[in-house]
Amino acid sequence: MKLPEATNFIEQIINEELEAGKFEAVGNKIAVRFPPEPNGYLHIGHVKAMCINFGVKERYNGTLNLRMDDTNPAKEDYEYVNSIVEAVKWLGFEYDKLVFASDYYDRLYEIAEKYILDGNAYVCDLTAEEITATRGTLTEAGQPSPYRGRSVEENLKLFREMKAGKYPDGAKTLRAKIDMSSPNLNMRDPIIYRIAHVPHYRTGDKWCIYPMYDFAHPVSDAIEGITHSLCSLEFENHRPLYNWFVEKAGFPAPRPRQIEFARLNITNMLMSKRYLKKLVDEGFVRGWDDPRMPTIMGLKTRGVPPEALKKFCADVGVAKAYSIVNQAQLNSCIRDELNLTAERAMAVINPVKLTITNYEGEEELDFEINPTNENGGVRPVKFTGSVYIDRDDFSLNPPPKYKRLQKGGTVRLKGAYIVRCDDVKLDKNGEVEEILCTYFPETKSGSTVVSEVKAKGVVQWVDCKYGVDAEFRQYEPLLTDEQYPDQDYAERLNKNSEKKFYGKAEPYLATSPEDKPFQLMRTGYYKKFTAGGLVLSEIVSLKDSFNK
Repeated sequence: MKLPEATNFIEQIINEELEAGKFEAVGNKIAVRFPPEPNGYLHIGHVKAMCINFGVKERYNGTLNLRMDDTNPAKEDYEYVNSIVEAVKWLGFEYDKLVFASDYYDRLYEIAEKYILDGNAYVCDLTAEEITATRGTLTEAGQPSPYRGRSVEENLKLFREMKAGKYPDGAKTLRAKIDMSSPNLNMRDPIIYRIAHVPHYRTGDKWCIYPMYDFAHPVSDAIEGITHSLCSLEFENHRPLYNWFVEKAGFPAPRPRQIEFARLNITNMLMSKRYLKKLVDEGFVRGWDDPRMPTIMGLKTRGVPPEALKKFCADVGVAKAYSIVNQAQLNSCIRDELNLTAERAMAVINPVKLTITNYEGEEELDFEINPTNENGGVRPVKFTGSVYIDRDDFSLNPPPKYKRLQKGGTVRLKGAYIVRCDDVKLDKNGEVEEILCTYFPETKSGSTVVSEVKAKGVVQWVDCKYGVDAEFRQYEPLLTDEQYPDQDYAERLNKNSEKKFYGKAEPYLATSPEDKPFQLMRTGYYKKFTAGGLVLSEIVSLKDSFNK
């Protein structure tokens, strides 16, 4: 078979295995899985894992199972299952089957009994604290459990009694019998099953013992015929245990192979479902889909295009070494995508009135929808000669090389005319209340007439007669610092991560479809939604600080 050219070390490994004939017994069919635990919403770190796994499926014409590794009933729920399915579909990925680790509970139990019968597992009465205390350290071997020498018959009897609900939570565990002196602490008789009298969201009260993730995960892979378990680097030390569980369960070759890659870490981003859940539970954010959240649903709510997330992961690449990516790189990908797709519009966040004293009547001006698109076209914008501009675009005491409007100076109103400031009205506090200007008819945008009047600056505007009230929401990262010092994340939370402003917007924004993204000229990329009025929510700023 003709193999695709490898683009990363994972594909290089797969190609070498295929060339060596490792998968001839399964028709050289590559099978992968994406196996999140349904105990929270997926975040942007999971996008990288998805891109890698779904990328392998596509490049090798293989199969991919979306599997919910649901072995912890106290924390899992259908809400999270549904959110995961929605996130995968929103990103445009297609899986072959939706499966659950809980689908295999009966088979997992049978395999656990096989471990006992083969002398590879025993029932232990030590508490969780005692097991931890006797596990040893990196330099000292662990102490064998006093129950390690129980007979096969006694272990089988006790394990079946655990399953029947005879014992309370924590009274007993089933442990693998491996090596208490192994230099890898994960191999020092890890727990396979624990007692938990907790109903499962899928199986109800059928079970009061539940498999541990380190056991259920590799065995589920083997049951499904997965060829490659692609996971993040923190599971590298678990690989020998992964292989042990699959081998001792008796699965034939080719057995699944675990390959680790560096997880995605981004500055100023909280990348832990546990901490993200805490933000939701404590009301710091409005929910898992709050636009400040790095969850996939939060990014969707914010208006981030899925194509930008996939492009970002492609640019970051697949590496083995740990690294932290600057959030500016993510923002740059979002900005690049929106620059090509978002319509242009005008809004003023901090408005001040500008009146053209020599203009009468009203007209419709042609406004370019998207200059990056040759077929973008134009749309009409009403102009009456009385407009709002941003207060920051006028200065009574301008600094040197100031290119916006000042007294006696000129500026172009975007898509309209050049105006000159003749006078200013101040309120009782000395603040600018109204800017009085003269316009030059021959300077109309698109005109072929050559005018001697020039303007260095261009500003956006909203017509006073037709403009609508708008709320603007701007966001900052939830974390105040870029790196990850040894301190509680709560000390690093940005208490002002959301800011609201009230200004004016052209009416086209109010009548546009919900969730539509726009580039607000000279302001940023925003998404429109309605919440008791027109709300424009920031997606990403216009300023690009990433050095490409």
